Amino acid sequence: MTLDQMKPGNECRVVTVNMEGVAGQRLLDMGFMPGTAISVIRNAPLMDPIDIRVKGYMLALRRSEAKGVEVTPL
Repeated sequence: MTLDQMKPGNECRVVTVNMEGVAGQRLLDMGFMPGTAISVIRNAPLMDPIDIRVKGYMLALRRSEAKGVEVTPL
């Protein structure tokens, strides 16, 4: 399952980041390391961006970026 498929209010754990290049490195730098817990806070009205909480801070990701993060529900 990927992060873009998670519903608001759900929690998950990062399995892997399936993005290469600058975008993948940026996600890793923001804390999307395997094993990290993530909470999905809300989806914007048009479903883009997705607001999440990772390592105690809020973050907004584009749906295309969230598709590159493989997660497992908690």
